[in-house]
Amino acid sequence: MPKPTKGPRLGGGPAHERLLLANLVSALFTHKSIKTTETKAKRMRPLAERMVTFAKRGDLHARRRVLSALGNKEAVHILFTEIAPLLAEREGGYTRITKLGFRKGDNAPMAQIELVLEPVTKTPSAKKATAAAAPKATQTAPPAAAPVATEVVADETSVEEVAVDEVVVDAAPAEVVAEAAVEEVAADDAATEEAAADEAATEEATDAEKAAE
Repeated sequence: MPKPTKGPRLGGGPAHERLLLANLVSALFTHKSIKTTETKAKRMRPLAERMVTFAKRGDLHARRRVLSALGNKEAVHILFTEIAPLLAEREGGYTRITKLGFRKGDNAPMAQIELVLEPVTKTPSAKKATAAAAPKATQTAPPAAAPVATEVVADETSVEEVAVDEVVVDAAPAEVVAEAAVEEVAADDAATEEAAADEAATEEATDAEKAAE
């Protein structure tokens, strides 16, 4: 008898093993869930998932492959019409094994194998999340530049106001100097007029003295 290539051998020979696994997988597709020994559940799981992969293709060649492996037309029909559409979005893990304890009598470990027919809830990956967040950051960046522009304009206006104030402050002393110069000229004119009046008075006094003599 040849040595098994994967796991323990089931049945008396390779042909018996193939028929045994085919019947188990057909029962799984027909009833959606079966109870068997843990060893048989682990051995039939790869075959069942491979048949589901063929059924998701949905073409005639895949249907003939599954029919040649299982040999049960009813199970193949249920697999292609009912099970494959429910597992179309699932990328793997079509079966679930649950341990049930030990069987009475021979104390064999029992397990329940069933099809995972729940809808798939897709979660966004980290790369997609970062890619989605990048456009949002670029869209929100331009509005933030507006306050900066206003601040620059405000700074420019303040600089212009400061420059005007400086010009006014610089111009004020020039006006004061001009007024002081005018006042000095007026004072000089008044002094010269007073000196001329004094000279005229002294001349008149001398003339009067000469006339009296």
